[in-house]
Amino acid sequence: MKKINSICVFCGSSPGADPDFTTSARELGKLMGQQGITLVYGGSNIGLMRAIADACLAEGGHVIGVMPQGLIDREVAYTDLKEFHVVESMSIRKEKMAMLSDAFIAMPGGIGTLDEIFEAMSWNQLEIMDKPVALLNTKGFYDQLVGFLNYTVEQKFVRPEHRNNLLVDENPEKLLEAIENYVSLKVDSKWIDDLKAETAKRF
Repeated sequence: MKKINSICVFCGSSPGADPDFTTSARELGKLMGQQGITLVYGGSNIGLMRAIADACLAEGGHVIGVMPQGLIDREVAYTDLKEFHVVESMSIRKEKMAMLSDAFIAMPGGIGTLDEIFEAMSWNQLEIMDKPVALLNTKGFYDQLVGFLNYTVEQKFVRPEHRNNLLVDENPEKLLEAIENYVSLKVDSKWIDDLKAETAKRF
């Protein structure tokens, strides 16, 4: 079990409709700062991204921002951070954040947040990496998404092991504990062979 020294947090550049989203972001950032866990995030100075960064910094935590130049040009970069990486594209941004992080958390957010957390899940599934991936399910924000993922398992598009490797909790402290104790479920190496056999039956 690898010690978690840094966590990449994906979240909205909007604060969202419910003030509890901001409260939860601040709680997670505070806990990370207190526990000495580096926050890796998209480097924005607005929305939930700003909330978690400020909370982590207030506890003496280290925060790393990663942002493509195109977004910096829109004046949304948190330029006061001691460590800030400017990258060429959104794709390189995700690769850089993954390289800097031992785990991933998605807080409430929009299309970008979903894109980022699903890519991390995909990399685990394809065994490109083996790192904890989690949803901070503030006030049930991700309930419908979790339900859909369960449905994809029922319909045999996602392996149960890959679904169950996704950690979900509404409590920031409990989610960090789950990440620290994470041991990934492994899929039998012949699962691709099983898919080939099933395909051969149908085609």
